[in-house]
Amino acid sequence: MSIDRNNFGLVCLKGASQVFFMENALTGALFFLAIAYSSFTSGNWATTIGAVLGVIVGTGTARTLKADPQSYTSGLFGFNGILVGIALPTFIANSPELWIYIFVGAAISTIVTSAFSATLTNSWSIPGSTGPFVLTAWLLLAGAYGFGSLHVVGEAPKLATDYALGTVPIPNPLELLQILFRNIGQVYLLGDWVSGVIILVGIFIASPIAGMAAVGGSIIALLTVLIMRADPSVVSQGLYGFSPVLTAIALGTVFLKPSGYVFIYAAFATVATVFMQSALDVIMAPTGLPTYTAPYVLTLYLFIAPKSRATPHPHSPVGANFLMDDK
Repeated sequence: MSIDRNNFGLVCLKGASQVFFMENALTGALFFLAIAYSSFTSGNWATTIGAVLGVIVGTGTARTLKADPQSYTSGLFGFNGILVGIALPTFIANSPELWIYIFVGAAISTIVTSAFSATLTNSWSIPGSTGPFVLTAWLLLAGAYGFGSLHVVGEAPKLATDYALGTVPIPNPLELLQILFRNIGQVYLLGDWVSGVIILVGIFIASPIAGMAAVGGSIIALLTVLIMRADPSVVSQGLYGFSPVLTAIALGTVFLKPSGYVFIYAAFATVATVFMQSALDVIMAPTGLPTYTAPYVLTLYLFIAPKSRATPHPHSPVGANFLMDDK
């Protein structure tokens, strides 16, 4: 199978959609719309430009290195790049050197994606997913502290002692609904609920069952943090919900064959991801680094590993060959 170089733009759009495990150019276009809307409301267009640069460089690097054609055309080398492209300008002030940093970082993410595939996937049948993004973004953001031309501006996660535990008021219905959408938008580091709505529409277009899983994961995450009385200021931003949303989709519809048992398993993993989020927020706080999607990645790896029959599988929602049969 040869790579169709004429469809580079289409492959990039698929790469954007693969952040939520979809392989759909229209979905990817809607995701870019959500990113652009967030930039418009915040006035920070660096994240949108970074997203475009990240997916182009990540995808282009894979093409240059003659990556596996099927993985390439599915967009599997673009989604970590686009996340790197959004993350760096979110936490690093705009400067000419930042764009060099993003360019190199997106290219590195493709190399790391291939490395994860050669190790985790081929040896242990565990999908790399956004692990390459997390590793690359952590290293680059940590490195930015050592460069005078780069200024880290993102706020580090709060330590547990920063929050005085008390009675947490339940948000009003409108605020609850907005948080549900922010949980989805924060996967792309977008803090406004409208962007979350646009992303959810994109998911439903590609896979209705994945869209339902995204909503279910967001609801489970919100209920869990309300019961556990998490910091309301963090909850309201959707920062407890984005990794659980990915877990719900990944385990409920992508990497395991949907069934009653799998839905229960995915729901349990979604709750576990909330706990992982809280733990990693505290662990990472002294480093000045955000957790990114690390809670989802750690949960996915742990909950996929017990399934000994797992085999490498591209990001595809229901309707493609499933990662494993449910027994």
